[in-house]
Amino acid sequence: MNVEEKKKNTNYGSIFVYCFFCFVLVVEVARFTKPYYNLENLMETEAVVEEGFLGVEQSGILPCNFKRSSSVSVPARSHQKLSSIVRDYKRVRPPSSYCVKFQSYGAMAKMVKDNGDKYESRPFSVGGYNWTFLIYPNKEVPKGSSVSVSLYVRIDNSSFIANRNEVYAGIKFLAYESSKDTYYEYQETEAQRFHLLNQEYGVLSFLLSDYFINEQYGYVTSDGESGLGVDIVVYNPFEQWEYFSNQENIRDPLLDWRLTKFSTRILDSYTSDSFSSGGKDWVLKVYPNGAGPATGNSLSLFLLSASNEKEYVKAKFRVLNQNQTNNVEKQVGGWPNATENGWGIDNLIPLSDIRNATKGFLVDDTLKVQVEILSISKTDSY
Repeated sequence: MNVEEKKKNTNYGSIFVYCFFCFVLVVEVARFTKPYYNLENLMETEAVVEEGFLGVEQSGILPCNFKRSSSVSVPARSHQKLSSIVRDYKRVRPPSSYCVKFQSYGAMAKMVKDNGDKYESRPFSVGGYNWTFLIYPNKEVPKGSSVSVSLYVRIDNSSFIANRNEVYAGIKFLAYESSKDTYYEYQETEAQRFHLLNQEYGVLSFLLSDYFINEQYGYVTSDGESGLGVDIVVYNPFEQWEYFSNQENIRDPLLDWRLTKFSTRILDSYTSDSFSSGGKDWVLKVYPNGAGPATGNSLSLFLLSASNEKEYVKAKFRVLNQNQTNNVEKQVGGWPNATENGWGIDNLIPLSDIRNATKGFLVDDTLKVQVEILSISKTDSY
């Protein structure tokens, strides 16, 4: 290899090494100069358009009397979960409980520094209780990060005591995004529990305070106004309920029924007189020639509720052997297994066994059947 070729190869190697170090330097500089909050990478929230408010733009009347701005919004920042699943999205419908509009959010943030660093709304009523909307415009969470807005609601102690010991309420916090004429909504999916020792609930880091000061983020109108709101839905405790139990050791559990002139019965079914067992009234229904798939080959027996109750029942059906040998016994358990017939068994005993005189089931043309109720469920309403 001659001298010129060696020199050319050496130059290419130097250029490669130089470019590699330049690339590493650029990456490191970009990494250290990246701001703490990169608004381009903040979590975007999906806009959800709800029905019932579609005519607002055509009417010219905007929620809370806001005027539209031509500013371009940026995605809202992500939030930390408090105690349950957090849902945030955008909607058209304005706050349903209370709304606070600021002529200048920045001016308010300076004024409240001498008032515990919070803005406290006038009392308002929701669900029979008095509430206050609390806005903290200058919170730094976490320490050293950008200033955030903290939002809280507080239930009034006097109205709280006058009603009941605790209140469950669904809370949604909202911010008006004027550039899109929508509301950013933040909500925990779980209802919040308020009581004498816990009268406040809120979001420590709702949105950046800059969103309500600088028009470029889309939350400030062209007139410099911004607004925050809250939805409160009070959930009343249940007043109607039922208690389900299962009763065993039934009082008067047995019923014996003698079917005379059995061989000459021509109707499809026969019903016994009513009887009481376990505090309820019942009847037995027999199909001498069988029912359903057992028609023509087996005896069918059913237990019916005289008051048409549909509880859980466990019972034993027997065809008594009158020669004092072996009874035919089958157990039924569950909810009513037929619309008309309640609880029962289609193929309790073959008709051939009944007609066979040596078997001992039909004596003097009389058949004896028996039911023993083992358990009954009970439902009490309050």
